[in-house]
Amino acid sequence: MDLTEGFRTAFESLLANKLRAALTMLGIIIGVAAVIILLALGNGVSDSIQGQIQGIGSNLITIMTNYDNSGGYPSLSMKDVETIQDALYVPDVKQATAEVRSTQEVLNGRHNKRVTVSGVTASYFGIRNLTVESGQLLGEGDVSAETRVAVLGATVAADLFPNGEFPVGRSVKIRGVQYKVVGVLEAKGGMGFGGSDEQVFIPLTTAQSRLSSLRTRTGERAVTVVYAEALDRSRMQSAPDQIKEALRELHGIAYQQEDDFTILSQTDILSAFGTIMTTLNLFLGAIAGISLLVGGIGIMNIMLVSVTERTREIGIRKAVGALKRDILVQFLVESTLLSVTGGLVGIGIGFVVSYAVGRLVPSLTPAVQLSNVLMSSGFAAAVGLVFGIYPAWRAANLRPIEALRYE
Repeated sequence: MDLTEGFRTAFESLLANKLRAALTMLGIIIGVAAVIILLALGNGVSDSIQGQIQGIGSNLITIMTNYDNSGGYPSLSMKDVETIQDALYVPDVKQATAEVRSTQEVLNGRHNKRVTVSGVTASYFGIRNLTVESGQLLGEGDVSAETRVAVLGATVAADLFPNGEFPVGRSVKIRGVQYKVVGVLEAKGGMGFGGSDEQVFIPLTTAQSRLSSLRTRTGERAVTVVYAEALDRSRMQSAPDQIKEALRELHGIAYQQEDDFTILSQTDILSAFGTIMTTLNLFLGAIAGISLLVGGIGIMNIMLVSVTERTREIGIRKAVGALKRDILVQFLVESTLLSVTGGLVGIGIGFVVSYAVGRLVPSLTPAVQLSNVLMSSGFAAAVGLVFGIYPAWRAANLRPIEALRYE
């Protein structure tokens, strides 16, 4: 019996038991659909967060206090910013800025919202890739004069000024003090990585004098975090090393002593995140693979039942000249056809559900990759082949005389 005849026979057998065939394929359908959907969602989340990490600033390097080695004192101040910006010490950095953060309740009449209030310099917005939607950003004059002005994140502006009110020119209260709103930032959207939509920005000097009393061990006004922008992507390896050496010298850290600061670059963050997402995708794939395994067991079970039901048919075929190979091929083709058909249906369902999730959650775009489709469909075919071998072998080894006597 050639392969074409095997497919025809298998197809006729499945059509004779449509409901059973459909129920047998259900496990494979669910398994393949689960693989497609879960991996598509994982890829979508990965792409979204990577885009947001890259969107918080170009060639960004972040420096924070390492409290484990700083004696409990903040270790960063504007002196560090000045040192990092000095081309003599750190030639591969284009510019640097600082931020002082605190959590405050911001009020506009009856409307209030607890958010992160960030004191920043004028260069902060360019380094962090933030643009204004209406009004203007903070300027150098605002920082030097310690003015009481504020730039609102998009979500904060919408919450404090509902019903279409225009925030620019109005005032908000922070710790009982009025701050004039001079600008509203464009929404970053997505999953909020970076948090600018939920922040209020005021001049760094104003934040240091009115909202933060933190000082370094040497008595200087402290900053929460320092951001540096490398000259270009090729300097993202050398710039952090230069910053480390410059700050160790500035802080008087002796040889073999631990740093009292921590440096993170976008490359480090993306690399760590990529490792996490790879592990997560493997985990999700394994969970979905269990469904395929269960589906394969279901196929083997039904094929064994089919062999038992068709024992007499097998005996007749052998009596009229069918070889072991012909019986083996017939049942292997039948089990493979079940799994492949289920796999194709599962792929279709996976595409539809992934598309639907993307429409329901605008911030997430599930990414169905060809490699995942090929992997799931290939695995489905392999499941049918592997779990069909024993029933096919059992059918092929039935003795014709015993098979003909079977009732």
